[in-house]
Amino acid sequence: MLNKKNKYNVAVVGATGIVGESLLSILDSRKFPVDEIHAVASQNSKGSKVKYGNELITVQALDEFEFENIDFAFFSAGGSISKIFAPKAASQNCIVIDNTSEFRYVDNIPLIVPEVNPDDIIKYKDTNIIANPNCSTIQMLVALKPLHDKFQINSINVSTYQAVSGSGKDGVQELLEQSSSYIDQRSIEKNVYPKQIAFNAIPFVDCFLENKYTREEMKMVWETQKILDKNIKVNPTAVRVPVLIGHAESIYIETNNDINIDEAISALNDFDGISVIDDIESIDFPTPFEQGHGTDDVYVGRIRKGLDKNNSLNLWVVADNVRKGAALNSIQIAEKLI
Repeated sequence: MLNKKNKYNVAVVGATGIVGESLLSILDSRKFPVDEIHAVASQNSKGSKVKYGNELITVQALDEFEFENIDFAFFSAGGSISKIFAPKAASQNCIVIDNTSEFRYVDNIPLIVPEVNPDDIIKYKDTNIIANPNCSTIQMLVALKPLHDKFQINSINVSTYQAVSGSGKDGVQELLEQSSSYIDQRSIEKNVYPKQIAFNAIPFVDCFLENKYTREEMKMVWETQKILDKNIKVNPTAVRVPVLIGHAESIYIETNNDINIDEAISALNDFDGISVIDDIESIDFPTPFEQGHGTDDVYVGRIRKGLDKNNSLNLWVVADNVRKGAALNSIQIAEKLI
């Protein structure tokens, strides 16, 4: 249970990873009221330094760290780590905001996108744990929330085009190394992905399940139904593309009510956290390189009615998967709580 204060003690678990570094950067840039900041990671990273604003802070080992004086712990070190250490932190009256999939589908743990279901945050009191959704789900639901409120979505067909930063620093490194090897006509080495990612597109993210959908795809189904509306049908395809940062999505929706395109665009424009870029004349639409890197909004373009149904709409959605898709969303949850 959160005690309201002027300043809070904060721990970032997984501080040396790509999301952990982003968490530290955003906590500083958004002036989150931090009293003490702790960077926590594995024993291997103990004693190393990470950046927090203009200072370098020393990384502490998670297996030696105590959470009893910590108000907020942001976990982004993998599901197996969260499974062990998040309940330990939560039992010491620390509020855990977890970035892994470990707790997303637990009934009494809220799964939160602050722009979409802020009223559910209060449910954290059952466990002291709040789950952060999957990056691709977050940006999709921010874009669809104003449309659902106005026209009531009953089905979503979505294809994601996901940046390699979704696989962490190793994914970024693999794309850079393969690109260099390809240009220099050297042999391509594959470690992170089953296929070459440089100059390619891989219709596979995460692992396959029995229904032949990948876990990444099913996350979007489960999370949409938990966060937005349990009755919405979702058909996803997740694709990994040779982009460093910034996920893109092509989304087709069908709604219970006929869609007025002007009302739809107006609803998107008026919604907090969405920026509409949709200019056919100057060929200006959101792209991962321009709008999905170092940005906080969800960007929407290519907004158009379906060709054969009055209750259908197509849109293109871009966001920074490391910031809005992970670190920023976690911090916005904490901001709502304080």
